[in-house]
Amino acid sequence: MPIEESEFVSYQQWGLDFFAEAVSQSRILGAVNNIAGQPINFGPMGVGPGKIAKVKAYGEIGAATAHPVDGPQISYHVELPVSLTFEVDLQVETHVFHAELLVPLTLTARALDQVKIFITIDPPRASDIQVKVQAEGIRASIMQRVVNVEGELRRFVAKYVARETSKPHIEEARLIDVSAAIDRAWGSIAPKPSKTKVTDDFNEALEQEIRENEDTFLEM
Repeated sequence: MPIEESEFVSYQQWGLDFFAEAVSQSRILGAVNNIAGQPINFGPMGVGPGKIAKVKAYGEIGAATAHPVDGPQISYHVELPVSLTFEVDLQVETHVFHAELLVPLTLTARALDQVKIFITIDPPRASDIQVKVQAEGIRASIMQRVVNVEGELRRFVAKYVARETSKPHIEEARLIDVSAAIDRAWGSIAPKPSKTKVTDDFNEALEQEIRENEDTFLEM
């Protein structure tokens, strides 16, 4: 089926469309969810005078959600849920806190030289992280207010997420080498050589021409 002139677009429009497709919401979530399901296991670590109290935290990162951000660049606001249990061992008793956190990230698709795309991640500040803490027992609830467990959790998770998103395998997942992908795919999308020889078409066309104009040849 022939392509109409109206179907052609400018290189600029094609590039914008390509970026929107290459860095879609589902692909962004796929990149972020490389760290989803990963366990968090911290401590025990001695804290306080004489490091007598021991603190440890354990839990996991859940599956992310995302929605696009309005603006000149292709960006997504991503929220990463984290479930965490936080224990403070005071030798004579242990206080346990269960926390649900929501970690915000902003991911932006940036163009690189040599036809590459890199996804930048703005890690959250501690104050950006939403925390809901439930303490086990009355004394733990009192301690929650005294030691500001929510504040400590925000600082810990902000540092953890910033460290995880900068690890080499995550950095690698954020780089999209479009040129290399085209090279790999070209074999399947490039026009296939025809098994019909050019001379076959020529012979057929010549035969048809002679038959249509055979009277001319007979008059020679």
